[in-house]
Amino acid sequence: MSIRNLHHAIDPKSLAIIGASDRAGSIGRVVVENVIRAAFYGEIWPINPKHDQVAGHRCYRRVADVPGVPDLAVIVTPPQTVPALIHELGIKGTRAAVVITAGINADQGLRQAMLDAAKPFLLRIIGPNTVGLIVPSAKLNASFAHLQAWPGGIALLSQSGAITTSLIDWAAENNVGFSKIISLGDMADADAGDFLDLLAGDLETNAIVMYLEAISNPRKFLSAARAAARVKPVVTIKAGRHTEAAKAAATHTGALSGADRVVDAALRRAGILRIEGLGELFDATETLARFPPLERSRVAIVTNGGGAGVLAVDRLEDLACAFADLSPETIRALDRVLPANWSRANPVDIIGDAPPDRYKTAVEIIAHDPGVDILIVMNCPTGLASPVAAARAVASLARSGTISGKPVLTRRSDRP
Repeated sequence: MSIRNLHHAIDPKSLAIIGASDRAGSIGRVVVENVIRAAFYGEIWPINPKHDQVAGHRCYRRVADVPGVPDLAVIVTPPQTVPALIHELGIKGTRAAVVITAGINADQGLRQAMLDAAKPFLLRIIGPNTVGLIVPSAKLNASFAHLQAWPGGIALLSQSGAITTSLIDWAAENNVGFSKIISLGDMADADAGDFLDLLAGDLETNAIVMYLEAISNPRKFLSAARAAARVKPVVTIKAGRHTEAAKAAATHTGALSGADRVVDAALRRAGILRIEGLGELFDATETLARFPPLERSRVAIVTNGGGAGVLAVDRLEDLACAFADLSPETIRALDRVLPANWSRANPVDIIGDAPPDRYKTAVEIIAHDPGVDILIVMNCPTGLASPVAAARAVASLARSGTISGKPVLTRRSDRP
């Protein structure tokens, strides 16, 4: 694997935008506006022979006319122009480019011409067919995403632009920040393995979240994944689990996703947590953003429904999670406040008529058990007690800091 010259992409001091435009509705205009709105602190050089100025900046006709060497270039021009532009950038001294342009991978000759143009200069290409690149700490939004991203400790690698923008939208509503957002696109050059290797040593990144449809170089990817997962959490959705989904992924990315059982085993062996669906991706991202990595993860479950607790145990067993053994002191404390027919074990079934105070008391007692690292609190609605009031009672404990800083997890009923 190679991370050579990728640092020019994630920490650029100057930026060329090829295809920059003032035309309403154009990608070139959105990219320029996003760069300016993010307050990028480096030089900004629009390039377009049709304009003298774009967004208040002088616009240059050619790459050669730019009065400096762009660390990073963003290309939003028609597919057939890209190889020549990559060559011009290489001559200029640029070593990284984000190719937003779509349609290049559909023409293998054009794709190879782009790669051949980059090779003599060791110029790294992100894309093509990408939403772009966002590095909040560098005040860089070289993308056509519809929102700015908050700075934080989560790195996002996504092969789908739609998933990228959906997660940015959700994160903005939930005050979740990112260290890097990299829309991988068709991965003609730089791929998920390269960026995993780069992010493993990135001090700004505490955890990595990925959406993948294909693994282009399995050996390289798994080597990078093992190295990254040893030092920080790595969570992924790997789409294409079933035959029809794999076909859909092939039409989207141009590469087949491979036998899912093999992929699943490889991800597990590399130390990557595989999840399913956008809802779980949002949940995982929020959890990683809110809490630091744990040295242990012994889980205790609090529920007002025994069946729900059993299902939760099944799912956690699927994920090879560890279950907490409640201490005798915790059992005695719960005996004093719970009905006589409570489960007296983990999962802690506090019975279907549980009012808010019972939830609050049980969670507080269990949180202080030194053998418990994580709590999962579940509620099955009944006509005997308000689920909203129960949720508020548990949330008040989290806000007040009376649960020893331990993660308390649940699931919103409106989450897909």
